[in-house]
Amino acid sequence: MTGKRILLIVGGGIAAYKACELVRGLRKQGATVRCVLTEGGQHFVTPMTLAALSEQPVHTSLWDLKDEAEMGHIQLSREADLLVVCPATADLLAKMAAGIADDLATTLLLATDKPVLAVPAMNVRMWLHAATRRNVARLRADGVTVIEPDEGPMACGEYGPGRLPEVDAILAAIARQRAGPAARPLTGRRALVTAGPTHEPIDPVRYIANRSSGKQGFAIAGALADLGAEVTLVAGPVSLPTPPGIRRVDVETAREMAAAVEAALPADVAVMVAAVADWRVEPSGQKIKKPADGTPPALMLGENPDILAGLSAGPRRPRLVVGFAAETNDVIAHATAKRQRKGCDWIVANDVSGDVMGGEANSVHIITAAGVESWDRLPKGEVAARIAQRIADELA
Repeated sequence: MTGKRILLIVGGGIAAYKACELVRGLRKQGATVRCVLTEGGQHFVTPMTLAALSEQPVHTSLWDLKDEAEMGHIQLSREADLLVVCPATADLLAKMAAGIADDLATTLLLATDKPVLAVPAMNVRMWLHAATRRNVARLRADGVTVIEPDEGPMACGEYGPGRLPEVDAILAAIARQRAGPAARPLTGRRALVTAGPTHEPIDPVRYIANRSSGKQGFAIAGALADLGAEVTLVAGPVSLPTPPGIRRVDVETAREMAAAVEAALPADVAVMVAAVADWRVEPSGQKIKKPADGTPPALMLGENPDILAGLSAGPRRPRLVVGFAAETNDVIAHATAKRQRKGCDWIVANDVSGDVMGGEANSVHIITAAGVESWDRLPKGEVAARIAQRIADELA
């Protein structure tokens, strides 16, 4: 970020203290940082602290006569490459969504013609409140990048989503913003990704599952976000960290995943990477005991919803639907038949007879109506980046 100019707006929340670390991180990466401190923010950090860390004057008032004689708020809003609101409180998000400009920070945000990144931090109930959800949706529709807060314990003693993301994650989100429009061709697009296995319970202690780790799906979700997409990641039971800036929905069963996929629509592209169990049983409410004679119990299997086929044929079908096929033999033939059977646009096929599930690399075949494109074995992150770029090219 050498030479990049960041205007940091610090809102009035306990997480404001992390803005100091963010300033240090940005400057360490070569950026110039100028800070605007709201009235509320001054209750948590001082202008002197931010001035010392940024080595720039800190702005606190719209009524600074010297600056305003030269329309300083307009100049501030235009000279930066990126405006970052951190922490973005519920109050700031509401004012941004409504176009209110009653102090220096909100006036700058209304006057700017540069990209804006908001990093929310607030109480869990405030974050989940219908008003905040509407405001976030409005801001995203207006082109503001609003990253998802972390989940965890809060200063107020409650637990849930609303924590300010770690500084490294914020820096990564800023770096993606700084890539510029040409490098973010999916800006304004909505992407839906599924990842991981599903667990179909047999009883309170047993379940039907598969070996999917979720690594490829999580990598694809992150790669789509890197290209500017607003990503919803529906994740089966895995223990992977959420890529920065992504909305994650955790599920366990195939039916829960189907419902989460439906709730995430509409989307411009859906990438169905999850290894969804084909079958389920009606679970017992108690642990099934081993019979005295050793006879194994009979499990009556029922079919799970076909998420990929339903999405491909549904009334809210995304413009591009990409399925995955994990095969152990005749990979291309089976995947080609699957694409036709499911009705999706592409199938990404791979041979999972080795160490692919849970491994760090993958070799895939992209099967479309036009034919088959085969890629050599690559790290899953590189596979994800190539798939994301191919999706961007297709949507363009």
